[in-house]
Amino acid sequence: MKLQWAFLFVCVSFALSEDIEVEEDVLVLTTKNFDKALEDNQYILVEFYAPWCGHCKALAPEYAKAATQLKEEGSDIKLAKVDATVESSLAEKFEVRGFPTIKFFRSGKPIDYSAGRTAADFVTWLNKKTGPPATTHDNVDSAKKQIEKEEVYVIGFFKDVESTAAKAYLEAAADIDDLNFGITSDNKVFAEYNMDKDGVVLFKKFDEGRNNFEGEITAAAVKTFVQSNQLPLVVEFTQESAQKIFGGDMKTHMLMFISKKSSSFDDSISALKEAATDFKGKILFIYINIDDDDNQRILEFFGLKPDECPAIRLIYLGDDMTKYKPESNNLDAASVKSFAQDYIDGKLKPHLMSEDVPADWDAKPVKVLTGKNFAEVAKDKSKNVFVEFYAPWCGHCKQLAPIWDELAEKVEGGDTVIAKMDSTANELEDIKIQSFPTLKYFPKDSDEVIDYNGARTLEALQKFVESGGKDGAGPADDEEDEDEDEDAEDEEEEDQPKDEL
Repeated sequence: MKLQWAFLFVCVSFALSEDIEVEEDVLVLTTKNFDKALEDNQYILVEFYAPWCGHCKALAPEYAKAATQLKEEGSDIKLAKVDATVESSLAEKFEVRGFPTIKFFRSGKPIDYSAGRTAADFVTWLNKKTGPPATTHDNVDSAKKQIEKEEVYVIGFFKDVESTAAKAYLEAAADIDDLNFGITSDNKVFAEYNMDKDGVVLFKKFDEGRNNFEGEITAAAVKTFVQSNQLPLVVEFTQESAQKIFGGDMKTHMLMFISKKSSSFDDSISALKEAATDFKGKILFIYINIDDDDNQRILEFFGLKPDECPAIRLIYLGDDMTKYKPESNNLDAASVKSFAQDYIDGKLKPHLMSEDVPADWDAKPVKVLTGKNFAEVAKDKSKNVFVEFYAPWCGHCKQLAPIWDELAEKVEGGDTVIAKMDSTANELEDIKIQSFPTLKYFPKDSDEVIDYNGARTLEALQKFVESGGKDGAGPADDEEDEDEDEDAEDEEEEDQPKDEL
């Protein structure tokens, strides 16, 4: 989901050089000074933004905070920004497809930024990309200071830092961008943390407070250990936690939808934590506060209403998101454990949402489909059926609606049916919708499904239908509605891929 904040800030601008100015320690780059900035700075992180983008506005204070922190630490790393709506040639050169797009340039060569959007996330990621994978602690004070500073910190204890195990640990550390790592061979540090042999310890300011690695130290094993323990047993879904939730290797998530104001909140979270203990490293347990307006679309995505909460759902984030619903809505630890174990044992069937078929579903030129009548109508071999998969909140769907109605009126009475389905309330086992609107054509006497990727004008849509699904056919482009101009400010929160929570 996406969070929007309105905020005011004062930009203190001054000249870094003749060509580059600075706002809140962030370089302001243009087509004219971009190359100079890359030449002058070995390490530079660049945000391509749009002034109207809500996410860019929310990012701005954290981005500036990170720039200031790096400056105060004496770092050579610089943060910069480019208004991509003005510097369109730069946006095109670096294939900017949405906002914000953030790229890291090392000696002029770009890679995509891949961590979270807090100041701490930026600083940690950049330090990992430009420095050693782990900080060496040669005394107790050094280790203590870093452990106290970090929410989560990992230290490798190795008597020989050139050993195979130590090298495997450093390989894992280099591969995990969102955490800082340390390494020590100092006997006093070993003694301080009760380590009598080589090992890896994850220190954290929540739950158990400490996790000790067990088993053979390989890069893969250390990475799994860290990712399994770096988050709380139960994580609240927020803008800050989203990157860690979706960016990790754990793709099975147990979700609890609950109001923080609920009288049962503490008991429900306690039960969830108890259940989570048994599935650590297998299932990530998350709760979603339904009091937060920004989470309402997640409720909608799962077909839930506030008065149906608290409730739990389980999802698997494979190529397509698969959702599972428990048979009962019991939220005690035993019930949640049983639901999770049934998933692990392969006993659950995916949950597909469907509305009931409206009594007047075929009363108008555009036929209304749900999960319950879709196969009967769309896969009727005697008809060509052109279906719009839409979301009620989608701005582009709203723009298409009158055109879709007019198209239906023009072809009504023939062998072509124009239909629509609300894909936020109806799901299909064999057709996965990734963005809105998605248009698919089901030709008669065929099992083929043809994606429409032409213009959304009456003329183009009618030509597609008259050509039997040929003129305008093509793979759906999930990103086509993400790059909007200033006129789309009010819609930039709406037209996104369906599975982007």
